[in-house]
Amino acid sequence: MNLSAGNVTIGFIGLGVMGRSMARNLMKAGYSLYVYSRTKSKAEDLMQAGAIWKDSAADVARNVDVTITMVEYPRDVEDIFLGPLGIVAAAKPGAYVIDMTTSSPALALRIYEESQSRGLKALDAPVSGGDIGARDGKLSIMVGGEEEAFESVLPVFQAMGSNIVYQGEAGAGQHTKMCNQIAIAANMMGVSEALAYAERSGLSPTRVLKSIESGAAGSWSLSNLGPRIIQDNYEPGFYVKHMIKDLGIALQSAEAMGLETYGLSLAKTLYERLAATGEESSGTQSLIKLYR
Repeated sequence: MNLSAGNVTIGFIGLGVMGRSMARNLMKAGYSLYVYSRTKSKAEDLMQAGAIWKDSAADVARNVDVTITMVEYPRDVEDIFLGPLGIVAAAKPGAYVIDMTTSSPALALRIYEESQSRGLKALDAPVSGGDIGARDGKLSIMVGGEEEAFESVLPVFQAMGSNIVYQGEAGAGQHTKMCNQIAIAANMMGVSEALAYAERSGLSPTRVLKSIESGAAGSWSLSNLGPRIIQDNYEPGFYVKHMIKDLGIALQSAEAMGLETYGLSLAKTLYERLAATGEESSGTQSLIKLYR
């Protein structure tokens, strides 16, 4: 099947901070879109632009060629895909089902196997890039599943991302995202500690950032979230509660492989402490508050 715009219909389920922008970029690329979210008001601007609302994930799936999900937790993914009224039961044979949520590699494999048994083509394709990457259509997309299915869906991914890499068999996309989250979590501790040190020593954090962001200390988090910290802007590009979820998945997966992950364990502990202070719906850059 040619999955370029104009040839297929796409369903998008989950219209949160990132999902709404991803869905909008699919429409900008010319795709016809069916949408569903637990909160219908989140779909209003998309519906005004021509998206078609359906009352459940199953209603979306049975009407489209490609179903994409971007929800919150693995339990949501499991229910939406594998429940009795889920996507796998509702989608038409030959359809593509793609989970872009950061979820469990083991669950991705289960979804793939169930989809195969019903003649569906499943991919796990979590993303990185936060709200800015979603808005600008420049997400990094990490894909697991059959390579032939990946090649077919590539035009769809290209409407949402700029760094799209096939990682391997089912679950490989989610494992790659765990690598991403482990690196980000440790990096965010470094960014927070560096800026807290700058503040405590009487330096200008803005000047410090100017000096260090283009050198060996440079990172996406330092350049994009460092300025938010300096401005006391803790609006979520990515929620603390979602980081805790992701780090929990990574820790569980690492333990199953017999891998010690010292930075991951510490980061999860710190983010749990931060959430306990009422910051669970703040952006991950609010980690600086523990140091202050």
